[in-house]
Amino acid sequence: MNILVLLPVNDRHRAILESSAPGEDFIYTSADAVTHEQVADADVILGNVDPAMLPACEHLQLLQLQTAGYDDYLAAGTVPAEAKLSCSIGAYGQAVSEHIFAMVLSMMKRLPGYHDLQRQHRWEDLGPVTSLKNANVLVLGAGDIGGHFATLCRNMGAHVRGIKRHPLVYPIVFEDMDGMDALSERLAEADIVASFMPSTPETRGLANAEFFAAMKPGAFFANGGRGDLVVADDLVAALESGHLAGAAVDVTDPEPLPETSPLWDAPNMLITPHVSGWFHLAATLNNVVDIAAENLRHLQAGETLRCWIEH
Repeated sequence: MNILVLLPVNDRHRAILESSAPGEDFIYTSADAVTHEQVADADVILGNVDPAMLPACEHLQLLQLQTAGYDDYLAAGTVPAEAKLSCSIGAYGQAVSEHIFAMVLSMMKRLPGYHDLQRQHRWEDLGPVTSLKNANVLVLGAGDIGGHFATLCRNMGAHVRGIKRHPLVYPIVFEDMDGMDALSERLAEADIVASFMPSTPETRGLANAEFFAAMKPGAFFANGGRGDLVVADDLVAALESGHLAGAAVDVTDPEPLPETSPLWDAPNMLITPHVSGWFHLAATLNNVVDIAAENLRHLQAGETLRCWIEH
């Protein structure tokens, strides 16, 4: 079995992968350097490959993505029908939640403003700040990342509620959980609204003028899920009017964010260029490798894969 690894692995990662499939042939390269021939010859691909290369695969058994998202691989005919597809849901909770948490807390403490003053050599007091202690936090999308974020907020003394499509089952860190039908009511109560929702027809454009108007005056908004949740002009308007105290996003639509986007110059806006995930935190790659190794074992044993995706 030819196992093509596109992940930036080290020796320890290689040992983990190879011990999960003893005697099999491992080929290590990268998504940028991989050839069409290597992809076509692969029985297993670990990592995200250009979807356009996949139809040439004649004996692909498993495509194990390094990302939690998989939209690019769902178009009909992209992944060979006989191949299994799985992703890395569960690998990014720590990295993304910590990043968004840091962004939100820095906004609440006016740190971006103080950084601007530092660059101008100005010693000024920017006034009152807010705290997470006893704050009401609303998390949209109560999966792995949302659950990690909720834990960080609870540890700071916040009250955390969630919104998800199927609200009957949710991590115990949430004090309560509602369905989408309660969104407007919960937005009006929250001091911080943080979204980790995937991109679906129901979520695209959800954060629009009506959404922001429903939020509590002086609240903060954060997005670590998908950029197409937000109608950018409506977010800018909510910031410029002073209705929102601030916003922090690690995802935009489109990406990269055009230089002409009004988001860049919106007041009390903090933007990072979709860097909360990937492998900036070493633990994330460790998690992805562990998921890949587990699924190699499941594949050989004929067992159900972790994070299996129907396609």
